[in-house]
Amino acid sequence: MSTTVRAMTAADWPAVEHIYAAGIATGHATFETAPPSWPAYDATKLTEHRRVAVDADDVVLGWVAVSAVSDRCAYAGVVEHSVYVAPAAQGRGIGRLLLDALVTSTEAAGIWTIQSGIFPENSASLVLHEQAGFRVVGTRQRVARMEHGPLAGCWRDVLLLERRSGLVGV
Repeated sequence: MSTTVRAMTAADWPAVEHIYAAGIATGHATFETAPPSWPAYDATKLTEHRRVAVDADDVVLGWVAVSAVSDRCAYAGVVEHSVYVAPAAQGRGIGRLLLDALVTSTEAAGIWTIQSGIFPENSASLVLHEQAGFRVVGTRQRVARMEHGPLAGCWRDVLLLERRSGLVGV
């Protein structure tokens, strides 16, 4: 099956929201308890780096997006990303396609660091990120208490990962 990555549009939101909700339900993707509304998502994710992976019928299989980490000029080249793949599409290289597209778009825009927080239990995401050039730079121990999923009520660690560009900011 052919998979392509293209810019995310507002029309993709129902599929993106559904994939996001599936990730939230696992309890190992985010502290969020529900996807945001489209206006909230649209206000916080940088438009030029939103991507979806779609099949030959334009069905959304996954998505990636970034947010600025700070409004301070010194951090203009640092973003935090999220990447989610539909449960039925996992294990098919969709996450890697999305991360590769994100690296291309962020480097073209002068971004030198992409970072993310990942639960240590999310081994598939950790492997994906390592293969895409990310490295663990630290652990935020017991950073917040989980409100949903199999670990509801538990304090959770989050691994901080980053990918430094080999082209920008060197």
